[in-house]
Amino acid sequence: MNMEAKRSALVVGATGFIGTELVKLLCNSEEYGRVKMIVRRPGTYSHPKIEVLVRDFDKIMQEDIGEIQDVFCCLGTTIKKAGTREAFQKVDFEYPRTIAALAKKQMIEHFIMITAIGANKKSWSHYNRVKGMIESELIALDFPRLSILRPSLLTGNRDEFRLGEKVGEILLKMVNPLLVGSARKYRSISGEQVAYAMKVIALRSKEQKVTIYTSDEIAKFAPL
Repeated sequence: MNMEAKRSALVVGATGFIGTELVKLLCNSEEYGRVKMIVRRPGTYSHPKIEVLVRDFDKIMQEDIGEIQDVFCCLGTTIKKAGTREAFQKVDFEYPRTIAALAKKQMIEHFIMITAIGANKKSWSHYNRVKGMIESELIALDFPRLSILRPSLLTGNRDEFRLGEKVGEILLKMVNPLLVGSARKYRSISGEQVAYAMKVIALRSKEQKVTIYTSDEIAKFAPL
């Protein structure tokens, strides 16, 4: 396969928990010839396929998107880490909405976004409500193809230690085997599995315009 025939990808949130793993998978994939990253600070991973754009996310412009086929949005934080609800909403709603709108103008073929299992714009939970709000915005943009991944609690090695999530991770590992049937979607899943699923989903032939994947469906893609 020559370089011109290979796919090109843009990863936003490329230095985060899932984004870091996704970039490595895309760079090591024969199907991708170029992997573009928009980041607030440079990461430590380097590869000949990578093109890094260091940007203020409040000032991202049309030309920053470029000629890309697949956009992977891995942006996400927590209210605790962000400090305020407003700061959290900026990272999980405003930035993805801006990037998606620019991607739509750029006629991107496929937008792939991570939200969360409880995403619902009418939820009592601010976290889940914001996740639901961004899903609604993405659907309204009417991409040729939109894939939304709704993982449950994420497991794996993060850069920062989160006590609450670590406790939840331990508890869910014990509970996971008991979550069967419709409750399987609440099983915890590793960040590596989510990243792998994103790559596989991007390379699959189009099945429908909008597809939403829950944790149990995401886990089916990953041989981990």
